[in-house]
Amino acid sequence: MTGEMPPGNVDGLPAEGLPAEVVRGEGVLVIVPTYQERLNVENIVGRVRASVPMAHVLVVDDASPDGTGALADALAATDAQVHVLHRAAKEGLGVAYLAGFGWGLERDFEVLVEMDADGSHQPEQLPRLLAALPDADLVLGSRWVPGGSVVNWPARRKALSQSGNVYVRKALGLGVHDATGGYRAFRRSTLEKLDLAGVASHGYCFQVDLVWRTVQQGLRVTEVPIQFVERERGDSKMNGAIVREALWRVTVWAARERAMRLRAGAPAGKD
Repeated sequence: MTGEMPPGNVDGLPAEGLPAEVVRGEGVLVIVPTYQERLNVENIVGRVRASVPMAHVLVVDDASPDGTGALADALAATDAQVHVLHRAAKEGLGVAYLAGFGWGLERDFEVLVEMDADGSHQPEQLPRLLAALPDADLVLGSRWVPGGSVVNWPARRKALSQSGNVYVRKALGLGVHDATGGYRAFRRSTLEKLDLAGVASHGYCFQVDLVWRTVQQGLRVTEVPIQFVERERGDSKMNGAIVREALWRVTVWAARERAMRLRAGAPAGKD
C-alpha cells in the first residue's frame, strides 16, 4: 500500500504533531554513513540535533582515511545523543546502513532514519517525514512527487534519476515515485519484518531493495516531498558501476517475480 502526502511546508511542526515515539525523546535514531566526509560530518550532525533535538545520531564510518571517524568521535564526546560506529573498511552504503540498523534495533529505537552525510538530505525537512509515520510503516522523502525537487543537478542526471525510477516502478510494479532516494524513516516493526540478513544489494540498489521488501510484506509506504540539494563539498560516491548494479538487480528481481506469477497462474506483472 502506498500513498503521498500533499506538498506544503510542515518544517518546524510542533511536538504534538509528531508520533508518540518521537515525543518520548529517545525513539528516533538518524543513521549517517560516512566515508571521506570530514568536511561535512560536523555540519550535518549539528543540523540534525538542531532540527529534531530529541533525535539521536549514529555516524557509521567506514574507516575514512581523512579523519572523519575521529571528528565524529569528538562530536560524540561532547553530546550524549551522538554516537559513532567504526567499521574496518569501506564495504558500500547498503552494508553500512545494515550495520546501523542492527545497532539501533539492539538499543530499542522505534524509528530509524536514513540520511546522507553531505547535506543533500536537509535535516530541516526531517519533521515532515516523522509527521507522516502515524499512517505509514515506511516514509520516503521523495524528489519526484508534487512539491519535491532537486537543486544544482544537470539535466542529464535528473533525467537519469527520473527514468531509473520509472523503470523500477514498471519492472517491479511498485506504486512509488522515488524508490532510489535515500532519505527515509522506518518504523522498527517494519525493519524487523524485512529479513535484513538476506539483503545483498549495495548503494543505489539497496534503497530499491528495501522499498520492494516493504511492499511485498503488505506494509504502508508513504512519500512526502523533499528538496534534494546536490553536495557542495567533497566528492559524490555515485558512479556508473552502482547504477549498472541497480539496473541488473532490478531486472533479475522482476524476471523472478514474473516467473513465480506464471507458475502460480497469476498475471505476469503490472503496467
